[in-house]
Amino acid sequence: MLMLYTIKYGEGSLRVALPDTLSVDVFTPRQAPPLADPLAVFAGALDKPEGCPRLEEMAVPESIAIALPDETRPFPIKLLLPVLLKKIFNVFPQIDHGNIRIVVGGGLHEPPDAAQLRRILPSELHGCAVVSHDAKNSPVRRMGVTSRGTPVEINAAYADADLKIVMGMVDAHQFAGFTGGAKGVVVGCASAAMIAKNHSMLQASGAHAGNIEGNPVREDLNEAGEIAGVTLAVNVALTPEKQIAALFVGNPPRIMRSAALATRRLYGLRLESSYDIVIASCGGAPKDICLYQAQKALDPARRIVAPAGKILLAAECSQGIGDDRYENYVSCFANHETLLRDFARQEFKMGAHKAFLFSRVAASHELVLHTALSDTDVARCLLQKGDAQATLDRWVEKNPAAKVAILTHANSMFFYEEE
Repeated sequence: MLMLYTIKYGEGSLRVALPDTLSVDVFTPRQAPPLADPLAVFAGALDKPEGCPRLEEMAVPESIAIALPDETRPFPIKLLLPVLLKKIFNVFPQIDHGNIRIVVGGGLHEPPDAAQLRRILPSELHGCAVVSHDAKNSPVRRMGVTSRGTPVEINAAYADADLKIVMGMVDAHQFAGFTGGAKGVVVGCASAAMIAKNHSMLQASGAHAGNIEGNPVREDLNEAGEIAGVTLAVNVALTPEKQIAALFVGNPPRIMRSAALATRRLYGLRLESSYDIVIASCGGAPKDICLYQAQKALDPARRIVAPAGKILLAAECSQGIGDDRYENYVSCFANHETLLRDFARQEFKMGAHKAFLFSRVAASHELVLHTALSDTDVARCLLQKGDAQATLDRWVEKNPAAKVAILTHANSMFFYEEE
């Protein structure tokens, strides 16, 4: 007898059938309740920050910088920034509001334009200056070098401030472990060279979602934040409905540890077993809108697949491959092994890193895509296209006792091991 399983695919869904004799585990994202009164929690956290003095206990600064994410991150700026600004105005009434700089940065994303700034910022900023960070063109200050050789080059408007604050989200990140802490500065407001050097460590074994201990990417970000002088971080974990589930205020590395533990508890899935077959759905559109975005589903899949296991990635990719840099790089190679050797030799490049992330999985496991991409596009990316049901039938025929995992929203999931 067959059991039917439905997973999201593009704007619709995809159904697959598996024998009821198989052991099948279906993983769905965990849900967390929102805070009943996030503003009260925020006010309390500002009064008792973790690992650093209260604003009231700090020397009066001549200038303050607040780093914020761009609109690719659903951080509740309009809700929380006014509270922080009111606190700053009350604690430091002598500061000219023009010396309070709000620096909006998204790392290597296109710098936010006036229309984006209007969408994400409160309408009333009380005379505070607003700066859009451009990783390639904004003036930066070189503030030092981390022990791993990353140049700490930060937007000058931020770097030159006496008191440095960052606001951002805590979310699983496939090689930094989690977003949050000082990342909104040392990636969000950093130079392209700094970002490239830090991200070049994504090949390390400890660089995976849900892990901050022994993760060189995250440890480098923490060190860079200390060199840059980031004093205070405000981080939130959000529910799927973009409401605040948890809030953290304090020293960036200190609250990063607290936030990682809380986020694991709220959203993480414990890594308890490995699977012969992993079916990974990105969670439908827009998570599978293009191949570049769909790759993120492979990180949790590779964490739970057995050494000789197989992965089926269901990703419609209605907008194609999605990134010219990735496509141009991957199409230069005949196989994954050659690409991996070249990537290890070259200076880190955005786009090329996505090819590495695909090849790292496809070189070790049979990886099949159920996708609307053309055969030509899939082959150009060194990947294998196949019908989901036909692929599963073939795999089950070869291994009738296969242990199967289905990840219904793989782009939004992460697994962790007990420490």
